[in-house]
Amino acid sequence: MNWSGGKDSALALWQVQQSGQYQVETLLTTLNAANRRISMHGVPEALLDAQARRIGLPQTKLFLPEDSSMASYQEQMGLALAPLVETGITHAVFGDIFLDDLRQWRELQLARWALTAVFPLWQQSSLQLLETFWAAGFRTVVVSVNSQYLDASFCGRVLDRLFVSDLPPAVDPCGENGEFHTFVYQAPYFSEPIRFQTGETVEKHYTYQTDTGAEQRSTYYFTDLHLIGH
Repeated sequence: MNWSGGKDSALALWQVQQSGQYQVETLLTTLNAANRRISMHGVPEALLDAQARRIGLPQTKLFLPEDSSMASYQEQMGLALAPLVETGITHAVFGDIFLDDLRQWRELQLARWALTAVFPLWQQSSLQLLETFWAAGFRTVVVSVNSQYLDASFCGRVLDRLFVSDLPPAVDPCGENGEFHTFVYQAPYFSEPIRFQTGETVEKHYTYQTDTGAEQRSTYYFTDLHLIGH
């Protein structure tokens, strides 16, 4: 299970469990090696561990340099996947919803390790997925937003119906285009909810090259979370 700690991977895991078609053996998560936080989400490793304990599944952690290139990412991912394949793992589950190019890229990469990708949420309505998410007892908080789509006030909020109603029309309710990322603190398969405190919200700037070689700059807001208890 490709586990980001956010709502989409959490709901994908739940739907896989409900279907009974696959047996999930491990949670695979990429983290920033420098600060030991979940990639793109900025959630501290301690909260990731708290999720895994409540789910009752082992973890496979992939620590990547902050300036990791695509080639380096693929190499490190291969080092993480190879031993899993040797244990008999045959499928990799993702929480993607409708990005065709991302799905094709994942399938192409996994084929190198003879793994089959599974997309339980594929092409379902974002709003309907959220209704399913809430009805099942999931709760999640927004931990990261892309300033291209949302301002800092959206960071640190619980993702509920009010949050969705406040979103600009062009923003996907599930943030599927990278508009925002979340951390799940309550789930039907958690042994108990995760208690946390919301910390400060910080602004971070990133510079990267596009496929054409042009330099592009992006700004993200991150709200820090602090684990209470274990």
